[in-house]
Amino acid sequence: MRLITWNINSVRARLNIVEQLIKEYNPDVLCLQETKVQDHMFPTSFFEDMGMPHMAIRGQKSHHGVATLSKQPFESQDYTDWCDMGDARHISIKLTSGQVIHNFYVPAGGDEPNPETNDKFAHKLKFIDEMTEWSKKIEDPSILVGDLNIAPYEDDVWNHKQLLKVVSHTPIETDAMLELMKAHNWVDVMREFTPLPERLYSWWSYRARDWSKADKGRRLDHIWTSQSLKANTKHMEVIRDARGWEKPSDHAPVLVDFDL
Repeated sequence: MRLITWNINSVRARLNIVEQLIKEYNPDVLCLQETKVQDHMFPTSFFEDMGMPHMAIRGQKSHHGVATLSKQPFESQDYTDWCDMGDARHISIKLTSGQVIHNFYVPAGGDEPNPETNDKFAHKLKFIDEMTEWSKKIEDPSILVGDLNIAPYEDDVWNHKQLLKVVSHTPIETDAMLELMKAHNWVDVMREFTPLPERLYSWWSYRARDWSKADKGRRLDHIWTSQSLKANTKHMEVIRDARGWEKPSDHAPVLVDFDL
């Protein structure tokens, strides 16, 4: 099973590069975040035409939104309303082989890393706390993917010292993410294949004139598995070239091949 996760930053605006990704990399399961479309307006016929007719979608108008598209039928789908906000930030599918794929879009957290003065940052921390408690209770072999909006390690960002006070790499966030990882003993698949201290990014800002040359990236996108699936992961890559495709997302897709 080839799984790709991608914060697409508006699926309808980027169908051309979604098509390019599917044709070039042939995923069995595609997990999208920040789809920015209500369910009744989701481009279902496009994905049917691309050979991915099995869909679990959860959207809302203009922002957020997650979708998991599959070549093969899945057994069931579900979601959790984290923080009781009504936001479309999570959807899960259970494969016929028994594994559950959780697709997440964690809140970005705004600009100021202070939960007392920034409600968006407080929301982000509460969201991670709820994910941590949930992770302690997981029973099914699980794959967790998505834009988690935190770069946990020093080598997950272009400059650790400069970003210590920048949302996505502040100590309060990175500590919370490490606790989340411990809660289910999650395997950080990307770091299994690209071990520390090698630098590893999945997001580059639109603000850079030449994003690739500047290379001021952060690893905000993740693929984790239960320990029982660690041996089933066979290959991982960040599809960096996609960040330079026509009208790109600021995130690159992340690909993992599984032997299930």
